[in-house]
This record gives sequence, structure tokens and C-alpha cells, in this order.
Amino acid sequence: MAEHHLDVLGEMCPLPILRAEKAFQKLQAGDVLVVTTDHSCAMKGIPLHFRKHAACTTVQPAARGIWKIVIVRTA
Repeated sequence: MAEHHLDVLGEMCPLPILRAEKAFQKLQAGDVLVVTTDHSCAMKGIPLHFRKHAACTTVQPAARGIWKIVIVRTA
């Protein structure tokens, strides 16, 4: 299991979703992708996007107005 980080601070949708998708495609089963965002639409959109994948997502507040989205590739 490897942990990968993607910083999309300051980026607006759909770019954070597209960048997360590109990074996700490189993951192996069990790998974790942690996306850091300050855009509330990305905070909501990224977990919705990954529901269609073999992924488990959680959103964690990191600081005021900043979230860490943890995506675990399950298959």
C-alpha cells in the first residue's frame, strides 16, 4: 500500500476532479490518494465522482476552508 498526495489548492472544478482521476488511474489496489482542496465544489464533487469507481472516499477538514479527501482504491 502506497500513499500519494495531490494538491489542488486554488484550482476550480472541473480541474481538481480531472487531476484526481488521472492520479487515481495510476494507483494499485490498496493504494491511497489524498487530495487537498480549498474549493467546496471539489470537496463535494470528488467523492461523488469516485462512487462509480472501486474506491472508498472520506472527507476530512484540514484547516478552515481546506479539506483532505482520502480515496482508497479497493480494486
